[in-house]
Amino acid sequence: MAIEVITREDLIEFRSLLLNDLKQLIQPQSQQIKQWLKSNEVRKLLNISPGTLQNLRVNGTLSFTKVGGIMYYSYSDIEKVLSGNIQNKDTRLFK
Repeated sequence: MAIEVITREDLIEFRSLLLNDLKQLIQPQSQQIKQWLKSNEVRKLLNISPGTLQNLRVNGTLSFTKVGGIMYYSYSDIEKVLSGNIQNKDTRLFK
């Protein structure tokens, strides 16, 4: 049985490699935003029911594209709808 000695430099190099690997694993997920979302993804993102999503489609609040029976929603359109509905707390009190 051979004994291996781990030096301080070995640990520092291992730490550096491990941190770089972790950064590469985490970074793509935070930067990767899908351009087109399916209905279930939109419902999860906005925390709304299927009926509410249907109402947003029907009244024209949220635009969509239908391909082969599947509805797709543009992520940028969702951001626009959210940004357009910003209210300050004073106006909410009177509604």
